[in-house]
Amino acid sequence: MKKDNFTEAFGKADTDSESALTGGFELTDGSRVAVLGGGPAGSFFSYFLLDIAGRVGFVPQVDIFEKRIFSKVGAVGCNMCGGIISESLVQTLAAEGITLPPTIVERGIDSYILHMDVGSTRIDTPLQEKRIAAVHRGAGPKDSTGTRWGSFDGFLLDMAKAKGANHLQGQVTDISLVDGKPVLSVKGGESKQYDLLAVCVGVNTPTLKHFAELPIDYTPPKTSKTFISEFYLGEETVGKYLGSSMHVFLMNIPRVEFAALIPKGDYVTFCMLGEDIDDDLVRRLLETDQVKQCLPPGWEIPKVYCHCSPKINVKGAHPPFADRLVFIGDCGATRLYKDGIGAAYRTAKAAAATAALHGVAAADFRKHFMPVCTSIERDNLIGKFIFGFNRRINKLEQDRKGILGMVLHEQEKPTRPKRMSMVMWDTFTGSASYGDILLRTMHPAFLFGLVRHIVSSFLNPKNFNGRKG
Repeated sequence: MKKDNFTEAFGKADTDSESALTGGFELTDGSRVAVLGGGPAGSFFSYFLLDIAGRVGFVPQVDIFEKRIFSKVGAVGCNMCGGIISESLVQTLAAEGITLPPTIVERGIDSYILHMDVGSTRIDTPLQEKRIAAVHRGAGPKDSTGTRWGSFDGFLLDMAKAKGANHLQGQVTDISLVDGKPVLSVKGGESKQYDLLAVCVGVNTPTLKHFAELPIDYTPPKTSKTFISEFYLGEETVGKYLGSSMHVFLMNIPRVEFAALIPKGDYVTFCMLGEDIDDDLVRRLLETDQVKQCLPPGWEIPKVYCHCSPKINVKGAHPPFADRLVFIGDCGATRLYKDGIGAAYRTAKAAAATAALHGVAAADFRKHFMPVCTSIERDNLIGKFIFGFNRRINKLEQDRKGILGMVLHEQEKPTRPKRMSMVMWDTFTGSASYGDILLRTMHPAFLFGLVRHIVSSFLNPKNFNGRKG
């Protein structure tokens, strides 16, 4: 397929006037591309760059710099992530011909169980299909003794390598620009110059500090601290107490936006998202009755367990590109709190299409890559409003009862519209945009139902108490 024809799938080719601005910045056969980071963003970018370039008739040399070994347990292979993949991403990857093998998916999630201090209820997947995947980003927690499950990140990296990418495990010690082209210095090796550098690292790496020293206009993302841990229970116990449900906790606890227990084989992953989560806040939530009822009787927080407090991107980098440089995933633009892997896929594919079909100048990325990042950031603003509104509602017990009562009412009969249930489902999974979620909450039927159940909780508090899903 010719390059001019293939651009129809990704946007029209540049005008002659714009091409004059980007002359000399096009990738050709043998162009050298460095990808810094072999997680989802780096692997997706490498895969799609090689795929699109091959279709339009040239083959770049792609080097992925990733020192982690995803096949090993513990920190050496861990990517510090809760490991939930949304149903929309599973479907999108399948359409791309990327099917997750059963050795990667720890446990299919077919439902969410919403826990609040006023009660709990189950929310089933909309089409009764197990389309939510729980995965380990590495090979498992540090105390794992086997390799029964594969690494999701390792699967994606192998996919990129099968497409033709080179995986280099050397540690990058310095990044500079020589004659406008990025040069990477590797520990114990020679420096290499590239035609394009795709930065696909997370916000927890010190690598980003190198870009503050370059003569480019790049402001790193704003971050907040969160918490992720892995507790060993054994597969039988996990199945007995958590089943194939993700347990979500919406509690009236300051600074906590969201918390969940996620079943994964022999382990359960506990994650908390919010504003600068600390140890006291973690212990406070783990010791609530709502969390304890999901775990075996007498369970206590182990003295030693696999855990981390990674930073997350809460406001994207600006701008996430420069001449011959593009920032993808967490170090660029990503989804607020949810579906970070989905955002990595979207931004990686957009960056790859831009580089292969249009060029690698800042003007190219501004026109063809930046709109995807802007769309994500605008949607995140709506997400911040939604989470802020939820915080206000969670402060009032009657409002919490109204939300739970509406979900319980919807779940009683299969034929009832699942307005609140679907809002909760899509908020938890990241399967829909925040903009779409907000529009649904503004529907008159949704607002009427919520107000009706809030009023009912006032008028009939005894009837409400004790209702469980």
